[in-house]
Amino acid sequence: MVEQLKTDFHNKCYLCEMKDLQDPQIEHLLPHKNGRYPERKYDWNNLFWSCAHCNSMKNQDKYDAGIIDCCRQDPEELIFFRLRDKQVEITTTVSGNDKTSALTAELIYEIFNKTNTGMRVYKSAVRLKLLTKEMNILYDNLEALKKNPDSKIVLRKLKALLRRESSFAAFKRCYVRENLKEYPQLAEYVAL
Repeated sequence: MVEQLKTDFHNKCYLCEMKDLQDPQIEHLLPHKNGRYPERKYDWNNLFWSCAHCNSMKNQDKYDAGIIDCCRQDPEELIFFRLRDKQVEITTTVSGNDKTSALTAELIYEIFNKTNTGMRVYKSAVRLKLLTKEMNILYDNLEALKKNPDSKIVLRKLKALLRRESSFAAFKRCYVRENLKEYPQLAEYVAL
């Protein structure tokens, strides 16, 4: 079961999108509340691959109502992921009465920005550093594409960077979609 979840989620946390987790956990999309909802505890459709940081962040009562089930609905259709000036911005792309999207956006924002304990300061900073590194790789390759728009090597690198299986894919894909006028040849890689 563990290896299958790891494979199904491309060995990345379904919330922060960090890859190759050193502290993976099996997270319950809908909480089982220590046996109050026993049918949820081993329901395959309720089990998700997560890092300890994200699992602990989601373990707040306000998220019990449910966040987006990324196996049934594409979060990129409902949420916009942005890194700007070393700050993570998460906004919903749907109307204000979609509580699931709003809760998910709030959770992801907290994952990267909540600093109410020493460990959360550290763990949020680690994620921001890795996200920034991954975005800089993307920016470098986009710059290379501008200089040589016909480069098959650069296009292959960008295709790999923009695959949903890559680290922080939602951030990279949203950035390219936001700037598609500059990179129209990448449209097929970021299609929803």
